[in-house]
Amino acid sequence: MDLTQGTTEEKIGRAKKMMLWFGIASMVMMFAGLTSAYVVSKSRPDWITDFQLPASLYWSTLVIVISSLTFILAKKSIAEGNRKNATFSLLATLGLGIAFVILQLEGFSEIISSGYYFTGSESTVTTSFIYVLVLAHLAHLAAGLIVLLVVIYNHFKQHYKPGQMLGIELGATFWHFLDVLWVYLFVFLYFFR
Repeated sequence: MDLTQGTTEEKIGRAKKMMLWFGIASMVMMFAGLTSAYVVSKSRPDWITDFQLPASLYWSTLVIVISSLTFILAKKSIAEGNRKNATFSLLATLGLGIAFVILQLEGFSEIISSGYYFTGSESTVTTSFIYVLVLAHLAHLAAGLIVLLVVIYNHFKQHYKPGQMLGIELGATFWHFLDVLWVYLFVFLYFFR
């Protein structure tokens, strides 16, 4: 291997990681702005104070935390050269990600069946904020699922092996960020009613 080629690959890897972190920083700022607006809006007289989060949002939080653990196991398995375990862990992560989305949609359904609407004349500022926060996170999770599908595809094409794991590292970083972001939003919505 040419020494300049290794240096170029390292620079490209660092650049890709930096771009990911810039993207994550912009998402953090967006959600910080949304949650700040939520806190400021709590002083409105029409704010609902007795709103309870549906049980499916609790379950979805558990599911997404477990999905981060399975992604960690997948990355560890690839680093150890254990393709079988990596495949199982990556597919488990995908299944858990899909389960998270289903539980989130079920949570929307539970909120609506409780008489709280997200939009329209029967909506409130409280439920509209919850709708925007959760929907924005689900949009980012859709991107995370696409990233995960790319990682799984590349895994089956045997692009990842010990010492050659940039793609799975980037995918894992983004997935863990989405996990931490949801836990933050869930805790925020739980304590700031």
